[in-house]
Amino acid sequence: MAVVDHKKADATQESLHRIFTVPEAPESTLGRIEKDISENLNVFLQTHIAAREKPLAEIEKDFSSADIPETPSFVSDHTHFLLDKLVAQSVHTSAPTFIGHMTSALPYFLMPLSKIMIGLNQNLVKIETSKAFTPLERQVLGMLHNLVYGEQEVFYQQWMHSANHSLGAFCSGGTIANITALWVARNNALKPDGAFRGVAQEGLFKAMKHYGYEDLVVLVSERGHYSLKKAADVLGLGRDCLVPIKTDSHNRVRVDEMRAKLKELKQNNIKAFAIVGVAGTTETGNIDPLEELADLAQEYDCHFHVDAAWGGATLMSNTYRPLLKGIERADSVTIDAHKQLYVPMGAGMVIFKNPALMTAIEHHAEYILRKGSKDLGSHTLEGSRSGMAMLLYASLNIISRPGYEMLINTSIEKAKYFASLINKDPDFELISEPELCLLTYRYAPARTQEALHLADPAQREELLSALDDMTKFIQKRQRESGKSFVSRTRITPEAWDRRLTTVFRVVLANPLTTDQILKDVLQEQKDIAKQSLISFPKINTLTDSILNQQAAL
Repeated sequence: MAVVDHKKADATQESLHRIFTVPEAPESTLGRIEKDISENLNVFLQTHIAAREKPLAEIEKDFSSADIPETPSFVSDHTHFLLDKLVAQSVHTSAPTFIGHMTSALPYFLMPLSKIMIGLNQNLVKIETSKAFTPLERQVLGMLHNLVYGEQEVFYQQWMHSANHSLGAFCSGGTIANITALWVARNNALKPDGAFRGVAQEGLFKAMKHYGYEDLVVLVSERGHYSLKKAADVLGLGRDCLVPIKTDSHNRVRVDEMRAKLKELKQNNIKAFAIVGVAGTTETGNIDPLEELADLAQEYDCHFHVDAAWGGATLMSNTYRPLLKGIERADSVTIDAHKQLYVPMGAGMVIFKNPALMTAIEHHAEYILRKGSKDLGSHTLEGSRSGMAMLLYASLNIISRPGYEMLINTSIEKAKYFASLINKDPDFELISEPELCLLTYRYAPARTQEALHLADPAQREELLSALDDMTKFIQKRQRESGKSFVSRTRITPEAWDRRLTTVFRVVLANPLTTDQILKDVLQEQKDIAKQSLISFPKINTLTDSILNQQAAL
């Protein structure tokens, strides 16, 4: 590490000028600090554990003061603090044993390339603060549009760099992308008509009065992401106007139920202005029947949006692309690049099939976003935005579509392999079969599974409740041990009469996760189960009681 300078730091014109000046030599103080940070991060990223065991309450002590310092710190001193107190206690999301969330290892080339983005500090809201970054971002949006919709080259030549149109928008993530899609859908559903100047100008109350609707709703699977409730709230509809539709045994929306609901809404003069299909549910990774939903949207004149924040990258794979058949008929699609396109956090996108759709949310200002300019901010919810598109652009070029195809294929096949391990082990129960690289399961000893099928309703409920407690215990203890990490969620499996059930949730997107790691995860969970002083004995006692009772009959 660099030698720490113990002289007192002062806030002077000279010192402030120095920290804003680009280091001239690698052996300068800032040059050495940069080298130290890189080396320390390398060590951290090479450590294949999910987290270090230190209670959050202990970590909070290092960040407990609400006072802004009255005296400055030397960069070297503060760097030491960050390395010891922040980096060392961060979550190892890149570790191959971290398989619980949609956050994975990143290609290492993104670290040096990110210096370009930070160093240039471009603001993508307007040309005057982004210049070349603007056409780059427009090209990336065109590339993703092409991935989803596959229009002819002449289409992209006409629309990709059009000053008055946009093929989509970059944003901080799937939440803003989904809000933007429904914002566009709402404004187009309640567009200007005669003397009415549109919902964007006159508001929701006057819009509903003009069009004569009793209410305005969005339909989505009960597995829809919670960001859609935020969208309904932000857009003034109210969360109750996000109508959940039941799913089948494979966690896909039931089209017959949605059709019945649309018919009922129409009879009650309630306008369903958007249907949302899910391509990769957050909890189970399943894909709605998009083709059938497209038919429904067309029949009932609804904006068809596909939330493919997780599953959209599957379009890179010629092998698995057919799973998303029908997505090319969507009016808009959400894709998160910080998920299976492997770029850092904060890279969501919404893509629109028709370049004219986003004019419904167009806005201008005199000092920026002038009419006729190519400012990207005229069609986005967020104002100031970083040049994150550059990192996705780099990844698309360096990894290429065939490279992404290999990553996607490997992840899905790894999930199938893990599912096979679970199915072969009598002490585990696979809850949801993987369609993409996400699955759910739980620990349930073989004798207990037998008892569940023999139990009466009251006994079954007591045993299932004990298994829920056991799942929580294992997941927490495994996380605290730091060797590996899986998440947990609650879903309603058909096998258990749609009872809300606590399960393990695994996401296998990290290309560094090996078959041996997956075997070790299951073995660790078995070992942890036996450490339970409450749930494990209770499960065994209930199991013995049920089996003995049946044997006596």
